[in-house]
Amino acid sequence: MADITSDPEAQLSITTRQIVLAQRPQGFPDDETWSQVETEVPSPGPGEFVVRTDHISLDPAMRGWLNDVRSYVPPVQLGEVMRAQATGVVTASENADFPVGTAVIGGFGVTEHALSDGSGVSRIDLGLAPAPTWLGALGMPGMTAYFGLLDVGRLREGDTVLVSGAAGAVGSVVGQLAKAKGARVIGIAGGADKCAWLREIGFDEAIDYREEKVLRRLRELAPDGIDVYFDNVGGDILDAALANLRRGARVVLCGAISGYNAESLPPGPKRYMSLLVFRASMTGFVVFDYQDRYPEAVAAIGELITSGRLVARETVLPGGVAGFPEALLGLFRGVNTGKLVLAVEESA
Repeated sequence: MADITSDPEAQLSITTRQIVLAQRPQGFPDDETWSQVETEVPSPGPGEFVVRTDHISLDPAMRGWLNDVRSYVPPVQLGEVMRAQATGVVTASENADFPVGTAVIGGFGVTEHALSDGSGVSRIDLGLAPAPTWLGALGMPGMTAYFGLLDVGRLREGDTVLVSGAAGAVGSVVGQLAKAKGARVIGIAGGADKCAWLREIGFDEAIDYREEKVLRRLRELAPDGIDVYFDNVGGDILDAALANLRRGARVVLCGAISGYNAESLPPGPKRYMSLLVFRASMTGFVVFDYQDRYPEAVAAIGELITSGRLVARETVLPGGVAGFPEALLGLFRGVNTGKLVLAVEESA
């Protein structure tokens, strides 16, 4: 059994800052949504260990977790630490599988320190990639891209693939995976800089939805239609994609960030009958259903990163736990290229 006294700091009482849900938001989360609290982290008991977090994942799904509605996971409860994936280092341990000094990833929440029994926690190899990448291309976004594209989208060599939110954490990996599998890839993103980056990392074409008419441009770039549409956005862009399907196309429903902060239900797709016309399918999925196959995806994506065929990019924001509320809003403002991550700063 690991010895807690192997780390001198672990013998001291640890006070941690955390962000908890104070009230459920209507529309965008604001200052009233959150409370910052300080609490003491107990010393680990048998089978437990303490993690000092260093990076926290910022994900569009977080907005959905704040709503008190039935979903694929229970909502975050009032007074509960905000749910989040985070990386960190074990600082005190009574668990032989996670000795002091082990780099880990898990659902520790928006907190500086966390007590864990190891459930849902995995070791990470910082020699393969830095911690932020384990929250991005080698983390949940990468797993989402891999299984969504290959299993749900049933990608085939030679397919034409369209990706919305293409400069984000999931979309950028989807496009690069598709290119590695021999597809032609078109990405949709907001702004000239993001579109330029997509071309740099191998996308064949990029559409700036802020400056271009997506439907018109898509018909120019893919006059014969698209085989796979990987949707991270929903709304009008989903309609544009549905209008330009090829027979037998597969539409992968990953997310709909355009409507996450709407105060009423946004309208559904207007062009859904294209699924009938083109004998196409539209399938939603949740990455947690593939949890037993994560090592497969990590190995495949890790090999592409190591060989230089996949660029993993993260936008790391400073500010620590206290900066979480503003950092989360940045996700919906599109401040990130690649994965958005919050760097944790310990309290003094």
